[in-house]
Amino acid sequence: MKPTYVGLFVGLILGLALVLEGFGEMLVVALAGAVGYLVMKVVEGELDPSDYIGGASRRGL
Repeated sequence: MKPTYVGLFVGLILGLALVLEGFGEMLVVALAGAVGYLVMKVVEGELDPSDYIGGASRRGL
């Protein structure tokens, strides 16, 4: 199983353990799954967070 899918399932399970009722809580679980998916994309090297947080925006001065 790819690490990305493991991260997705871990995020979903942790979110589900955190909240177990209602529509709003279901959205929290979906958000936790998305965060787990993104974290594993970074760990695998498929996503570079410096593109989004401004680390790569430095230009020669």
